[in-house]
Amino acid sequence: MEYHTIKPFYKKDSQVLILGSFPSRKSREEGFYYAHPMNRFWKILSILYQEEIKDKKTFLTKHKIALYDVCASCVIRGSKDASIKEVIPNDLTDILNNSSIKTIILNGKTAYRLYQKYMKDIKLPCISLSSTSPANASFSLEKLVDEYKIILNFTK
Repeated sequence: MEYHTIKPFYKKDSQVLILGSFPSRKSREEGFYYAHPMNRFWKILSILYQEEIKDKKTFLTKHKIALYDVCASCVIRGSKDASIKEVIPNDLTDILNNSSIKTIILNGKTAYRLYQKYMKDIKLPCISLSSTSPANASFSLEKLVDEYKIILNFTK
C-alpha cells in the first residue's frame, strides 16, 4: 500500500481544481505534483499562460489553480495508473469548503474513473482531459495543449 504524502495545494481564491489519480514515485520523492521530468503538465501550463514557470506554487496561486489527487492511498506498481487497486479516496471537503473552486478537471482516464466511483456526492462540474503522463505517448504536446485550453475559461 502506498500513501499520498503531498498536501493539497489550493488558496482561498482557487477557481479550478485539477485532480490526478495518485502522485508518481518521483512526485512523492520530491513532495510536489507532476515532478517527473517527462510529465508534460508544467510545460502545458507554461504554454497556455505564455509564461515561464519559475516557482510552481507562485504560478498556481497567480492563476487560481488548485492541485490534488483522487487517491489517498492505493496499491500501485511504480507509477502505473493501470495498476491502481484497493483505493482509499482523498477527502475533498477542506479544499471545496475553503476555496472558490467552481470546476474540477481530471488529469487522465484513471483519475476520471476513480473520481466517478468514489466522489459521487460532489456536485461541481467536472471535465475529463487526457493524461499529461509520459505513459500517454500517443498524445502529442500540441494535442494536449489544445485539450487543456479549457482551463483558461475558469482561471482568467
